Amino acid sequence: MEQRTTKRKLDEVIEYIITWLCYGDSEAAARVAYTADEKALEDHDVIIVPNGKFGNYIVLPDMGKVQVEQPAKGKAIIRTDIVYNTFFFISRAEESYNTERDEHDRFAARFSILGHNGRLQVPLLDEYARQLLKLLNCPLPTPGFGHIYLTHDIDAISKYRSLRGIIGGLKRGEGKQVWAALRDIHNDPYYTFPWFIEQDAKVKNADVIYFVKRTNGFGYDAPQYARWGRDFKQLKHMLRHNNVYLGVHGSYYGDIPEIEYSRMFRTHYLRTSLRQLQQLVKAGYTDDFTTGFADEAGFRLQTTRAVRWINPASYKLTNLTLHPLMIMDTTLSNENYMDLTEDEAYFLCERLIERVRMHHGDLCILWHNSNINDGSYHASLYEKIINCI
Repeated sequence: MEQRTTKRKLDEVIEYIITWLCYGDSEAAARVAYTADEKALEDHDVIIVPNGKFGNYIVLPDMGKVQVEQPAKGKAIIRTDIVYNTFFFISRAEESYNTERDEHDRFAARFSILGHNGRLQVPLLDEYARQLLKLLNCPLPTPGFGHIYLTHDIDAISKYRSLRGIIGGLKRGEGKQVWAALRDIHNDPYYTFPWFIEQDAKVKNADVIYFVKRTNGFGYDAPQYARWGRDFKQLKHMLRHNNVYLGVHGSYYGDIPEIEYSRMFRTHYLRTSLRQLQQLVKAGYTDDFTTGFADEAGFRLQTTRAVRWINPASYKLTNLTLHPLMIMDTTLSNENYMDLTEDEAYFLCERLIERVRMHHGDLCILWHNSNINDGSYHASLYEKIINCI
């Protein structure tokens, strides 16, 4: 009974993966068989030969080289198991057996096989999809963006308008800035929301999402602003007046809050795990925007496109959609991460954005409101990125 249940789950997963590789074209997917029986070519145009083993969680060698044979016109055999490799990345199975974690208990890019072979900046699964579509003689995706997500984590509304902020500012000799912010929140260096609204409005058809902290405010979650306070109520009114979405910014410590503003979720510090994904499914969240590496920009899921999460332990195809996060401001600038100059950061962003556009993927970037006036290049780089989208 258990074996039959597992087989049904795997069959559902395999069908989903093949259809997803075909950009949702179910008719094209029906022309593909996942089997070692070459007689299946009588009823299908393409067969993908399985040579990975679900449960081993080891990516296949030479993953970037797809071996193809074409025994007859309009027929093809793919010897590279692109179905299994797709499962490996979109399920995040690597994190099941690789137990290395950074100081924040995150699976970092430097621990991944992607960090060792330079693949992080190339969306391998989208390349698989293009090759499969070509073999099926289907049109390739039109260059452009499926969606554009301009996202902002509200880690703090203000620097000086809380008791902690006031005391800290006065101790640092920043009394003039403190009093200016207390008189008018628009003078506070963290209150950069009007500037972001102006910048984001330049991108047509973008979905702008602000993730609102839902934490207890202790430790790495500090500070937790009062969501019932006047400052936040005014901010929420301004954001909604400008047609932005509000998502939930979860605790560093993994607590999953009840759904409030929406079913969109991102964890503080991009601290995500397979266990957390299971909790999000159980809590009823439908869209997670955490899936990016904090220490390196690129394609953690090896795709530019949203994908439903598959639990690698149970092979269950869940209703939780993972939205790949490609670029975060501090990933580029932080000396503990990529430590890039502004020119280096822009060159990398331009290259990643172009790859998203080529595959008709979803561009998702993250910029924090509290980093714009910190003396870094975050503001000028964001303007450049907005202008190149």
